[in-house]
Amino acid sequence: MNTIPLEYQIIKPFLQDTYLVNGELKKWSGEFTQVFSTISSTDNYNPTLLGSIPAMGETVANEVTNAAFNAYNNGQGLWPTMKVIDRIKCMQNFVTQMKATRSEVVKLLMWEIGKSLADSEKEFDRTVDYIYDTIEDYKELDRTNARFTKSQGINAMVRRGPLGVVLCLGPYNYPLNETFALLIPAMIMGNTVIFKPAKHGVLLISPLLEAFKSSFPKGVVNIVYGRGRDVASPIMKSGKVAVLALIGNSKSAIALQDQHPNKNRLRLVLGLEAKNPAIILPDADLDLAIQECVAGTLSFNGQRCTALKILYVHEAIADEFNRRFSEKVDALPFGNPWEKGVLLTPLPEKDKPAYIQELIDDAKNKGAAILNKKGGQHSENYIFPAVLFPVNKEMRVYHEEQFGPVIPVLSFKDIQEPLNDMAESNYGQQVSLFGKDIKTIAPLIDTLVNIVCRVNLNSSCQRGPDVYPFTGRKDSAVATLSIHDALRSFSIRTFVASKDNDYNNEILQALLNSKESNFITTDYIL
Repeated sequence: MNTIPLEYQIIKPFLQDTYLVNGELKKWSGEFTQVFSTISSTDNYNPTLLGSIPAMGETVANEVTNAAFNAYNNGQGLWPTMKVIDRIKCMQNFVTQMKATRSEVVKLLMWEIGKSLADSEKEFDRTVDYIYDTIEDYKELDRTNARFTKSQGINAMVRRGPLGVVLCLGPYNYPLNETFALLIPAMIMGNTVIFKPAKHGVLLISPLLEAFKSSFPKGVVNIVYGRGRDVASPIMKSGKVAVLALIGNSKSAIALQDQHPNKNRLRLVLGLEAKNPAIILPDADLDLAIQECVAGTLSFNGQRCTALKILYVHEAIADEFNRRFSEKVDALPFGNPWEKGVLLTPLPEKDKPAYIQELIDDAKNKGAAILNKKGGQHSENYIFPAVLFPVNKEMRVYHEEQFGPVIPVLSFKDIQEPLNDMAESNYGQQVSLFGKDIKTIAPLIDTLVNIVCRVNLNSSCQRGPDVYPFTGRKDSAVATLSIHDALRSFSIRTFVASKDNDYNNEILQALLNSKESNFITTDYIL
């Protein structure tokens, strides 16, 4: 414990004994689930007890569902009918309070999911920026819509309206940033939300509960704890959810959809799994390609949907690439999240090292070798990244999204080989393309943009900047997230129309002059 800086020490476990429902932080008196970190706070390794959270079930699931449903009130509630400027004021109040929790949230990010101090701070700050940028984009959307248009003798004012109750389920790898990339645009567009934190990264929401409670009208945001099958399932079975917003895996998304009694009414906003490849052409700048591939495969231990999860290297450069890449991987420092310069950190899932070992063993049994000296070395809460080569389609690591520190490498002779593999894949999020000759790159880009949704030229795959669309084909995503797109994903175009005649025009003008309507108005926010 003495080696852990005082500001990052867990002095005593935290009891999360309240949940947010209908504008009230309500006391929980039922069973609790303990939250452990795989990081040890003692000299002899032992998982650290961080705290406890409510183990909720159907009764509370129905309670929060009804709170959100009643607050929306079929579009007649306070929040969906509120002026844009007033919803923005609520969100500004929230983000101001959120900023005061930075040190607490960053500390819990490190302990709960093993994210480095620098990356934890970056996730918090990026989330704050995301909220401010969403507010500004919402203002721009409102300005654009604050006018009448006329076509074929019909006057119309077209705006975007909310959809209803949103069930928001975020991922454990970015439990703040990616969760809020769903939550914030859903709320600001006038929807009411039910939010269940991820299985890891759940306690870090606790410092924000008071900010949620005091910033928004009752029932607008409701926060529930428990296992997905115990809580999310009854929420979906109620039929009261209009939008399923989930970042996770496709099996969970399908299971939840299937429980909705009226799937035709259910809008999906899903960020799912991916198997993003890198393609390294023979004329690639190897220094750059290796640097980007190390970051792409092992940033946050590869626990990102945008991570590079398979590398295709042209056979002419494969030997040199593999040798130099393996050396770079072995040079990466491992340690606890608060240690200076650390790049590899403990895995939050206690079973993940064993799973990665299964992938390694399966690949070795089918002809692959571990190229790096440290590859596959175990500690209590980690398995050192293994560079596997040559990988083939018989191996599990070729097909499965490993979501952890193991790197499959294939060599290719004809560029059509990786293209065919990508076309056959169930996933289609991103690709990294490394090369220089434009006569080779140009037709590749023209093909790749139809297989995935983002082609990264001489750089690793990533989500940001948040102004760019984040989506995927096939099993990788449904709908599009970004500051601009998310506002549209969580809303629907709705408008008022009237025939262009003196009688109607007089009424419209009176509506505009009176400022009685929050919808029929040409006022906008600067």
